[in-house]
Amino acid sequence: MRVVYREDQQQREHEVLSEEAAFADGTEGRRSSSEPDALRTDYQRDRDKILHSKSFRRLSHKTQVFLASEGDHFRTRLTHTLEVAQIARTITRALGLNEDLTEAISLGHDLGHTPFGHTGEAALAACLARHKGLAPGTPEAAALYRHNEQSVRVVERIENGGAGLNLTFEVRDGILNHTGDLQAETCEGRIVGTADRIAYVNHDIDDAIRAGILREADLPDTTHRVLGANHSARIETLVTDMVRTSAETGGIAMSPEVWDAMMELRAFLFENVYTAPSVMAEVEKAKHLLADLFDYYAAHIDEVPEDYRAISEGDDLRAVTDYIAGMTDRYATATYQRLFIPHALSY
Repeated sequence: MRVVYREDQQQREHEVLSEEAAFADGTEGRRSSSEPDALRTDYQRDRDKILHSKSFRRLSHKTQVFLASEGDHFRTRLTHTLEVAQIARTITRALGLNEDLTEAISLGHDLGHTPFGHTGEAALAACLARHKGLAPGTPEAAALYRHNEQSVRVVERIENGGAGLNLTFEVRDGILNHTGDLQAETCEGRIVGTADRIAYVNHDIDDAIRAGILREADLPDTTHRVLGANHSARIETLVTDMVRTSAETGGIAMSPEVWDAMMELRAFLFENVYTAPSVMAEVEKAKHLLADLFDYYAAHIDEVPEDYRAISEGDDLRAVTDYIAGMTDRYATATYQRLFIPHALSY
């Protein structure tokens, strides 16, 4: 049995991958130099660093959409991350790109998400705006906390007691530019950005059906016609179309018809699921909880763990933000109960 060393794997990449791939031996490197690993390429090392991080483990107790779900089968931020990685790897492999880079970006893309999903993201932005004297809800206020930027901060500054994970440029770029209209420099990073949408649009439908908010028959007829009549068919259509269209155009893209159908489903979710009364009731509770925690720790900065205060370099609001953003749903809830809910005294 022959050992396949890092150099062998790097050579194999040049032999089997497309010329558009990001080759591990062509990385722009890390912020701090380090000795190469004997067995793993740089992107494989980055994947493993993320996988073993505390922030990655905490994703298992952070909500995706349904904040008060008690069932065992609703998605968490961790299962969402794994679904993104699976979809992105399938597309990457089919296009002959670098699967290791795609996996590393996928596993790290949501490390900066707050407790209580996007609700927590908006809540922290509003808290920061209030403390800085900005009007909540404005673009300037929303820019104060963005989960993709916090994900980069996690891997660059927060993990390892302030030392960060020292990831390659390509992985950090993919994490930063996976959302909205942002676009990563590598094809692999751009795949993750679209795989993220494919994953959450489809699994949020699945979870909404499980929660009794939707039925499959409620989805727009046009999306059924274009994408398919069920969860599995939709994902297969989206992935296959993206592979074919990308191969034909030389970029990372879907056909206009399929992309528009996915965006129609996304808009449908915002109108019928994300703002459903049962969801919004829990959203308001989560916003209140996080606002109270933020105000408490801003007024009692000495109770923020010392490592967060050290990393913030004197910026108290930064320390509070990093601390609360890293909390899991259950830790945030338990902390709120400890600080604000009366407990019976024992004599």
